[in-house]
Amino acid sequence: MVKAVVGANWGDEGKGKITDMLAQNADVVVRFQGGANAGHTIKNRYGKFALHTLPSGVFNENTVNIIGNGVALNIPILMKELEDIVSKGVPKPVILISERAQIIMPYHIKFDEYEEERLGGRSFGSTKSGIAPFYSDKFAKIGFQVSDLWDSEKALMQKIESVSVQKNVLLEHLYHKSAIDPEETFATLMKYKEMIAPYVCDVSSFLYDALKADKTILLEGQLGTLKDCDHGIYPMVTSSNTIAAYGAVGCGIPPYEIKQIISVVKAYSSSVGAGEFVSEIHDEEAADELRRRGGDGGEYGATTGRPRRMGWFDCVATHYGCRLQGTTDVAFTVLDVLGYLDEIPVCVGYEIDGKVTKEFPVTRLLRCAKPVYETLPGWNCDISGIREYEKLPENCRKYIEFIEKHIGYPITMISNGPARDDIIYRRSPLNK
Repeated sequence: MVKAVVGANWGDEGKGKITDMLAQNADVVVRFQGGANAGHTIKNRYGKFALHTLPSGVFNENTVNIIGNGVALNIPILMKELEDIVSKGVPKPVILISERAQIIMPYHIKFDEYEEERLGGRSFGSTKSGIAPFYSDKFAKIGFQVSDLWDSEKALMQKIESVSVQKNVLLEHLYHKSAIDPEETFATLMKYKEMIAPYVCDVSSFLYDALKADKTILLEGQLGTLKDCDHGIYPMVTSSNTIAAYGAVGCGIPPYEIKQIISVVKAYSSSVGAGEFVSEIHDEEAADELRRRGGDGGEYGATTGRPRRMGWFDCVATHYGCRLQGTTDVAFTVLDVLGYLDEIPVCVGYEIDGKVTKEFPVTRLLRCAKPVYETLPGWNCDISGIREYEKLPENCRKYIEFIEKHIGYPITMISNGPARDDIIYRRSPLNK
C-alpha cells in the first residue's frame, strides 16, 4: 500500500512529525520532490533534528529511505545530514538514491544568490538554495542526472563545457560575476560521484518489486499546496509540484497505487517568505506571541531560521489545499499551542470586491481579498499529554469540529505536542 504525507497550506505544517510517526510501520519512505530549501523538524527518542533532504524514515532501522527522481539533490547537504544523524546515535539508515535524480550544481546556488541580489526589493524571498535555477535547467534539458556521473569523462566534460558557455554569458553581462571553470566543475562532480556511489540504484524498479511484495510505502512531500508551482500563490511559489499527484511521477510508480493521502494542516496558519497570505495577523504583538509559543521552540524556518509570518486558521485556503491534494485524512497539528487564547478567530471566507467567497482564487484576486472571521471561544488550558479525543476540553473539540465542517475533510489525527507519541487518533464523522 502507498500512502502520501503532504502539506495543505504554505508548508511548515508539521509533516516531519507525521511522517516520522507513520514511518514506524512503513517498509519504505520516499522523498519525491523539492530540495534542501525547506526542512522537517522531528523530535524523537534520539533528540531533535531538522531534516532537509533525508526522508523522515531514517530513524527507523527497518525502513528503506529513498531519494526519488523528482528531488533537487544537493549531494553535500545530503551527506552532511547523514553524517550528522549518525554522529548523534541514530543507527546508519538504509539510503537509496534514484539514478534519475538531478543534481543541484554549485552554480545553481550562485545564480539563486545573484538573482535575489539583482531583484533587490522585488525579490522572491528565496532561501538561496539553488532551487529555481536547478528546475530551470532541468526543464531546459541542460541539467545533470545522477546517472551522468557514470558517463565517459569525455562526454561529461563536453556537457559541462556546453552548459558553461551559456551560463558564462549571464554571469558576465547580467550579474558581472566570475565565470564557471569547467575543470573545477568536473572535479566537483567526481567528488559527488564518490560520495553517493554506494547508494545509487534504479528506484522505480525497486519500488515495483516492493509493490509486488505488498510492502508499505510512504511518500513524503515538501512544502504545501499553496507553494505548488501550478496551483499555488504564483509567482511566490516553489519551483516544483508539491501535491500528492506528483508523488507518482517523483518516484516512478503508477498513480493508482496511492491509496491514502494524509494532508497535514496546522491549527493556525504560518508562512515563510513572501506571497499572499489573507489571514495574516498584522498586530505584531499578537503575531509575535503566537510565533514564540508555536511549534517546538517557536515558529522559525527549519532551514533559514527566519521568523514565520503568522495568521489565524484559514478555512478557504485549507479546503482548497486539501481538495488539490486529494485528501483522505487530515492530520491537525500544533493544537496545543492555542491553549493560551481566550478567543480564536477563524477565517471562513474572503471578501473580494464587496462579495464573500469560500473558493480560493487566483493570485491577482488574493491581493485584494479581506478575511471574513468567525470567533470561537478558547479552552484556556494545556492539552498536552491527552491521548483520547473525548478527554479534550469541550471548546477544543468544538474548534476541531468547526474547522472540519468548514474544510470538508476528515480530521483523523490530532497532534498536541512535538514528540512522536503526542498524537490523538480520531474517527471523524466525515469518514464513516
